[in-house]
Amino acid sequence: MISGPDGKIDARLFRPDAGAAQAGAVILLPDIRGARPVYEDLAARFAAAGHAVLLPNIYYRSTPAPQVEPGADFDDATRARLQGYRALLTVDAQFRDFSAYVGELERLDGIDASRVGVVGYCLTGSFALRLAAQYPDRVRAAASFHGGNLAKEGEADSPHLLVKQIRARVHIGHADEDASAPPEQIATLDRALAESGVDFTTEFYAGAGHGFAIADSAAYDAAASARHLRRLLNLFEETLT
Repeated sequence: MISGPDGKIDARLFRPDAGAAQAGAVILLPDIRGARPVYEDLAARFAAAGHAVLLPNIYYRSTPAPQVEPGADFDDATRARLQGYRALLTVDAQFRDFSAYVGELERLDGIDASRVGVVGYCLTGSFALRLAAQYPDRVRAAASFHGGNLAKEGEADSPHLLVKQIRARVHIGHADEDASAPPEQIATLDRALAESGVDFTTEFYAGAGHGFAIADSAAYDAAASARHLRRLLNLFEETLT
């Protein structure tokens, strides 16, 4: 459990092999269905590559993880329930949670909290950018895959307005068939990153839909997911070790 400003956060920590030196850390933020076994599998892959991995329950204010059991239908009732949980994740609440995550990494032995990477999927793609902006002196890598609403013009809390604070390397992986990331938002985000001098890459996954990277998603694309994992492992290898 992590002690946060808003309560106890249930989370899982995955460590690299015993005997490793101080490890850099990855904060793994799940999609709207929350922390569950498919993300534990991802965390294990990152840990096997030498990184400590923190997988928090982003919905701890509402219920312990998992919120959606493996194999359960993502039906209207489930969507409505998750939207209720999501409503508590205001931008201010996100920042409070980020402080708890980073504080936990600082507290733990065997982890170098000055070498942090963060990756978010779908809902949490925007979280990854915000966390990198909040901790520019700690976050060295930030990635979003099929993230939605990353650059909404006219929204005061849009994450693209914070990118000038980011010093991390940034990778954005877009599904090219994703209504939550329309071309105008992608262009706005790219322009903001470039104008802010951020070291970033934008990549499109041709023929892929929203959720392509995650194995229990209806839009899962095995080839695209494998490609996204290669990108992440390379990014973390180059920035966190």
